[in-house]
Amino acid sequence: MIPINKPWLDEDAKQEVLNVLSENSLTSPAKNGGKRVQDFESLLKSYLNVKHVIAVNSGTSAIHAALLSIGIKPGDEVILPSFTFVATANSVIATGAKPVFADVNKNDFTIDINDIKKKVNEKTKAIIPVHLYGHPSDMDEIIDIASSRSLSVIEDACQSLGSLYNQKQTGTIGHLGCFSFYASKVLTTGEGGAIVTNNDDLHEQLLMIRNHGMVNGYDTRVFGLNLRLPELSAALGISQMKKLNQMLGMRKSNAKFLFDGLKKFEQDGLLALPQEAANKKFNWYLFTIAFKENSRRDLIKNGLVKEGIGATIYYDPPIHKTPFYENNAAEYVAPSLLSNTEWAWSHVLSLPVHPLISEDDLSRILKVFENILK
Repeated sequence: MIPINKPWLDEDAKQEVLNVLSENSLTSPAKNGGKRVQDFESLLKSYLNVKHVIAVNSGTSAIHAALLSIGIKPGDEVILPSFTFVATANSVIATGAKPVFADVNKNDFTIDINDIKKKVNEKTKAIIPVHLYGHPSDMDEIIDIASSRSLSVIEDACQSLGSLYNQKQTGTIGHLGCFSFYASKVLTTGEGGAIVTNNDDLHEQLLMIRNHGMVNGYDTRVFGLNLRLPELSAALGISQMKKLNQMLGMRKSNAKFLFDGLKKFEQDGLLALPQEAANKKFNWYLFTIAFKENSRRDLIKNGLVKEGIGATIYYDPPIHKTPFYENNAAEYVAPSLLSNTEWAWSHVLSLPVHPLISEDDLSRILKVFENILK
C-alpha cells in the first residue's frame, strides 16, 4: 500500500536519535528548552526568516498556545474555515471562545474573504486562515480586514511549511504562525509543532505557556500547560531540516508528473487541477484535484485504493458536519451558509506526491484515471 504521505527517515535521523539516547537527555523543563530543541528552533528561524520560533509538542498545541498568547477567552469569537482538520476549531473551544466557520473558495479551498467580512462583528478577536493542502490563503486581504478592525491573525500553516505568498514563507505574515510536524507532514518530528512570530512580547508569553506558565522553577505566572517538544523529537527535526529543500523539490517534481498526466482530463472538463497563482508557490503537501461530478471522484478513489494507492478525501466530513459540531450547530454557524465547503467535501480527492513515491507508482495512478475516465 502506498500511503497518502510517508516520512522519509534515513540513517542520519536514526543517528540523531541514538545520540540523544546515549546522552540520556530526553527532555528539559528549562524556559528555553533543551539543547536540541533550541538547535531545531534556530534552523527553523533561519529557514523561515522569522525572529522567534517556539517548538511545541503538536500543531494543535501550537494553535492553542497562540490563541492563549493573544488573550482569547470565553465570549470571544474566532473566524476560521470548516474545511480543515478539526484541531483548528478544537483549539478555539479549548480557550472557551467560539469558532465561527467561514466558507472557502472553490479554486484553492482556502478561506473566502467575502465570507470573513460577513461574519466579523464586535465579538470577533482573531482570524485563522488555513493554508490548506499547502495552498496559501489570500493574506493581503486578510491582513487588511484584521488591521481595520484591530484583529489578530494566526496563520494555520500546519500543512504549508515551504509554501510562499508574495515570496514570504507562509506562517510568517500574520501576528503568529502555527506549524505541525506530525508524521504525515513535509517535515516530521513524529509528533510536534511550532509557533513563529516577530513579536518579542508574544515570544515571552509563549515560552511560559508551553511550560506551565513558569520562568524560574515553580513560579507560574500565566496559565500554561506542558506543551514541550522532547529532545528525541527535536533530533528528528534537525535531521529533517538538512534535507527539507530536497524533499520539497521531490514533491514538486512528483506533482508536475501528475499534473502533466492529468491535464487532458481537465481540458475535457472532467476535473480541475491545482493551480499556483503568480504570487503563490505550493509546497505540494498534497496534490488535490476537484471532480466536476462526485460520482467520478468516488470511482477513481475506489480504483486507486484497489491498486494500493492511498488516495484520500480531505476532509470527510468538514468540521461543521462532524457529530460534535453538528450536535452543537446553534453555537457556531448554520451549515447552509457553507455551500462551497460542502461542494468541496463531495468533489475533492488528494493524491500522494511525497518523496518516497516512485515514478512507477505515479504511472499507476494515471493508469487508473485512463481506465475509468477514457
